[in-house]
Amino acid sequence: MIPKTQQVFRVLAILSIIIVLFVFILYLVRFFSHTEIDDISPDIPCSMDLLDKSDYLLIIPKFNNHSIAENKTWCNFILSLNKTLYLHGVTHIYEEFKTERSGDYLQEGIDIFKECFGFYPKEFKPPQLAISNNNKKLIRSNMKLYGKFNQLTHKVYHCNDSSTPNWFIDLV
Repeated sequence: MIPKTQQVFRVLAILSIIIVLFVFILYLVRFFSHTEIDDISPDIPCSMDLLDKSDYLLIIPKFNNHSIAENKTWCNFILSLNKTLYLHGVTHIYEEFKTERSGDYLQEGIDIFKECFGFYPKEFKPPQLAISNNNKKLIRSNMKLYGKFNQLTHKVYHCNDSSTPNWFIDLV
């Protein structure tokens, strides 16, 4: 019979190995997965270095009550980067989609996106990853919805971040 302290030690050793394996696998997934930039808008400056390193751009169609479609030069510039574009809220207010939204509200963002880029968005990621169950249904009836799992498994940057907060993201 194995003493209780040895049993506890074995359980802790197994749990430690599982945690280390999980972190290693997560590192590998993040290392090989695409990179995203949240909060893309003409009103939010973004460095070319950050835009170049990203595969996906998450677009805010009406930030600070300014429609991106009003700035055709910016729309054409973003298109010229040849990146995958997601819709990232409509106005990007705090927990925008945690509050119940109507189909008309979402459609306004979709229409602005289409007016700017010439096509409808196929993917959506809510600002601050906050979304109610009803809004999940609303989004899923129009687009593919991304959330916390996507954030965990991909490198995600913000245009207005300094490079300091991203040091850990750069490691993985």
